[in-house]
Amino acid sequence: MKNRFIWDEHSDQPYPIGDRQYKKRMKKKYLADYLRLFFVNILLFPITLLYSFFARPRAKNNTDNFFALCVNLNKGEDQVELVRELNCHNIQVRVPLSDLDQLDQYVEFVAKFKSCHVLINILQDRAHIEDKALLASSIHKIFCAFSGVASNFQIGNAINRTKWGFFSVDEYLKFYQVVQKIRDREFANYLLVGPSVIDYEYHFTIRALFNGYRLKYDKLAALLYVDRRGAPENTQTAIFDTRRKIDFLYAIAVLSRKTSSKILLTEANWPLSNTAPWAPTSATECVGEEDYANYLLRYYLLALASQKVESVYWHQLLAPGYGLVDHRDGLRKRSAFFVYKEMLMRLQGAVFERYIKEGNVHSVALSKDGKALKVVWLSAGEKQRYLTTGQVFDKLGQTVSEDVYISASPLYIVG
Repeated sequence: MKNRFIWDEHSDQPYPIGDRQYKKRMKKKYLADYLRLFFVNILLFPITLLYSFFARPRAKNNTDNFFALCVNLNKGEDQVELVRELNCHNIQVRVPLSDLDQLDQYVEFVAKFKSCHVLINILQDRAHIEDKALLASSIHKIFCAFSGVASNFQIGNAINRTKWGFFSVDEYLKFYQVVQKIRDREFANYLLVGPSVIDYEYHFTIRALFNGYRLKYDKLAALLYVDRRGAPENTQTAIFDTRRKIDFLYAIAVLSRKTSSKILLTEANWPLSNTAPWAPTSATECVGEEDYANYLLRYYLLALASQKVESVYWHQLLAPGYGLVDHRDGLRKRSAFFVYKEMLMRLQGAVFERYIKEGNVHSVALSKDGKALKVVWLSAGEKQRYLTTGQVFDKLGQTVSEDVYISASPLYIVG
């Protein structure tokens, strides 16, 4: 059988499907579900959108589990020490259903991250989508193999991209239902997260959360990329910056009976300039390493300020085209690696207090160890003089002792 789903080893994702006739035939096959997608959203999209302006977080999220990273078996064991250096306690590991011959190696790899809370991301393939008996057998093997090692599983990835294998949300719901039945029957202590829609395409999320299937996501997973808009504060469809997109996602979760309101942003990053073919997008979306580091920190701050996100997984630790470390020729830690390290040192364990936006000036106030902590930055415009009596540090942790100016590069102010 012709394999129409080819993996791109450079960008860690499938290539677009080249067989146009096959795509056309499969989409025609699932036309009825596309119509359901349309009619469900005609009713629910405006309701959830309106509610997003009023929905308030039900409880404050602490920062202990907020910061998380994606690591991969095929990137090697150097990642274990790098995660330890960063002092990151939450990781995600992909386990493709197409690679179960290496299941033991995946388990051994995950077990090396001894102090980490692990999310296993089970990647679909077309064979397991079409053959439910094969899916049930493989899921049972995975669940048994990770017993005592990991208990949180993301079911499926980027389900709204046909190159990842699903041609309709209905296909995914049937897929997820098989997995949940096995969990409910034999692995009651495991948590399942989904539906893992990529980008700001919430009409797919709505279809996955409002349906007649007997299923429930223990937590809501979303791959919330905003890189196509440039900076994380930039808007899409007039008003939807990163925070507004999170508000909308949270409203969908709260109104659905198919999920809890706990949200995991399981992938986010910006592609890096001059890294083709490792960059996962075209050159248009790519940014330089300085912008990448600034956007990383600001994305985390905006998600934290929403108080509606439990964890943000940066994708990923090692990747020439979009990672914290370039491993093409040894291990070159980009400035973003050190920004991430400083962010965890400053913010992990902190308590969020408030977020203030005045024009292009953004400020996130927190407290930690009995001390006030503030992070300030500009989302646009020329740098501005900033008056403070506190100790000031740049995003890398270097002391700012002269006149303080805020810019696109966030500053930490202690005291």
